[in-house]
Amino acid sequence: MTNIVGRMREAFRGDQRVDADALVARLDAVRRFLTAVDGHLPDARLVPAHTLVERAGTRLALSRDHTVVALAGATGSGKSSLFNALARMELSPVGVRRPTTGVTHACVWGPLDGGNRLLDWVGVLPRHRFVRESVLDADDESALRGLILLDLPDFDSVQRSHRSEVDRLLGLVDLVVWVVDPQKYADRVIHTSYLREFHRHRDVTLVVLNQADRLPPAELPRVLADLRRLLDTDGLDGVPLLATTAVDPAGTRALREALERTVAERQAALRRLRGDVDAVVAGLDELVGDAAPAGGPDDAAVDALHRALAGAAGVPAVADAVEGAYRHRGGAATGWPLVRGWRRLRPDPLRRLHLPGPAAGRDDGPAESLVAATSVPDPTAAQRSALGLAIRTAAERAGADLPAAWPTAVTAAARSRLGDLPDALDRAVAGTDLGMDRRPLWWRFVGGLQWLVTLTALAGLGWLALGYALRALGLPAPEHPMVGEVPLPTLLFLGGLLAGLLVAALTRPVVRWAARRARRRAERRLTAAVAAVGEEHVLSPVRAVLVSYTEARSALREAAGR
Repeated sequence: MTNIVGRMREAFRGDQRVDADALVARLDAVRRFLTAVDGHLPDARLVPAHTLVERAGTRLALSRDHTVVALAGATGSGKSSLFNALARMELSPVGVRRPTTGVTHACVWGPLDGGNRLLDWVGVLPRHRFVRESVLDADDESALRGLILLDLPDFDSVQRSHRSEVDRLLGLVDLVVWVVDPQKYADRVIHTSYLREFHRHRDVTLVVLNQADRLPPAELPRVLADLRRLLDTDGLDGVPLLATTAVDPAGTRALREALERTVAERQAALRRLRGDVDAVVAGLDELVGDAAPAGGPDDAAVDALHRALAGAAGVPAVADAVEGAYRHRGGAATGWPLVRGWRRLRPDPLRRLHLPGPAAGRDDGPAESLVAATSVPDPTAAQRSALGLAIRTAAERAGADLPAAWPTAVTAAARSRLGDLPDALDRAVAGTDLGMDRRPLWWRFVGGLQWLVTLTALAGLGWLALGYALRALGLPAPEHPMVGEVPLPTLLFLGGLLAGLLVAALTRPVVRWAARRARRRAERRLTAAVAAVGEEHVLSPVRAVLVSYTEARSALREAAGR
């Protein structure tokens, strides 16, 4: 027995103190973890953490001068007798009928007013609350002042509500005294369903073998040794183990001393919350892992996404239209003026797509206003499939190193704004400056040259026509000046025609080259525009999840004390 009491004292040493500020910081880290993972992880996995934050906040806000201790055990273990023996009063009913304890009884050492808020939170009815100290006790009970002792219902009761009540209270109390008896101390239910679950709460767990007076003195050490072996198997090595009996006042002395030390330290509530934090953090650890996340998908995946977005937005079709519009407008601006009217009968390719183009009836007017939607062809099934594959690939690459549940969150984030993509891409294309709103200076120069040679040809033709008309009327016609063997009017007319055709022939390949250049410029601008849409609608949500993961990982490491 001396060795057992010594181990009990070791487990409740005062140097195992919990720093309240450090505990609050860990709880705040759990709260930040929950904020970071909100909407990303299944709610069912976060219930213990939410419960911890709520319960811990409430417990710390309530009285720290009181220690709530629960006596828990199976039917016939003598909990109520032990409860009455510690209180030295008949407070909880004791009898042969099982289960005897159907509701929780509370005994408060010290003024009841100080513990009422705690008991309200714990859920003990006012009619089952008792005050232990009185003026008749003098200072006999002063060592336990601040103790709130609970006699819980039997956890193996045939009434399911009793077990539910026990499970609820075990999550709220500061310290649990497990009461077992010599006949049922090895019962599988108490070990598998309860004791093993408290392996992270060794600092606030105490086990008593009650009714030790029923064992022969020679058998008591053997039973205690066997119970110790079972507790070690449950992960409760080092937990104090005492032998008690309610029929002899000396039989509860060791337990009473343990409770006195616990009450004096005012540490049980903090130790319990520390154990709760340890248990919750251990359960959440697999949700974040140790690997640092990538900053996002790799460059290859991003490039593939941009290409897929460009295909879905109709960038190739718009680029074709830009090239065609440049050739159309360039030909109209630099072609032979006498055939420019025929070109106006052909529609501008950009006008067919409702993209920036010339005003109606003019090839040199200001760009028409953008409309809300373009007439760019809808993406084909192959383009939609390619876009979906690119988004999925980008999400998979970004979440490749993340633990379970996070890759799903990354994929969901990548697809979260998929319904907004078509309109966003259409607006991006419609709002892109394609560089077609200004005419190049060389167009004006060539166009002016074409008008000059055309006017020259018309002047020569008019001169010739005037001479023929005068001769036809029998009037004397002036002799045409000669340039070598060719009359000047004829030279002007034929030279103007040939010069116009020659300028048009020389300009046409330049227009085609410039049109291809305009196409490449438009492709670059359109690709940048749809890339910005991809950044906003796909990559930014993905990176937001990765940032949340990093914050959650950091918060959980802080909550774990690492």
